[in-house]
Amino acid sequence: MAKSTDKIEETKAEAPAEAPKAEALAAPRQPQAQAPGRIEVDESEVHACYANFCRVNGTPEELIIDFGLNAQPFGTPEKPLKISQRLVVNHYTAKRLLAALQLSIQRHEAAFGVLETNVQKRVLPQAMRQSSP
Repeated sequence: MAKSTDKIEETKAEAPAEAPKAEALAAPRQPQAQAPGRIEVDESEVHACYANFCRVNGTPEELIIDFGLNAQPFGTPEKPLKISQRLVVNHYTAKRLLAALQLSIQRHEAAFGVLETNVQKRVLPQAMRQSSP
């Protein structure tokens, strides 16, 4: 199992400020020391999935987060929801994930407006839809 860390940051390549000189290109590259607190990430084997359903269960030692696709997002689904991904994390990692998600949502809402999670408040009543141009 991978060790968890207190600080995880994504590293990004920066564009050079000016074109490199010919002698710099000919010299062998020295490995750069990684900045403290930065972790190199290998995304070569990542598999992305979409989920519009999430369920969280827990034990005193860990949280179990299940993700799936609800094909019938309104009302009660006729068939059992199929869980496609499960994430098991300790509570320390869950708290860091919570903080990262909160920051991401705050930035999104600052740029695009508040995200309303209550579907009934997002759906326009039938009368308003018919009167709209």
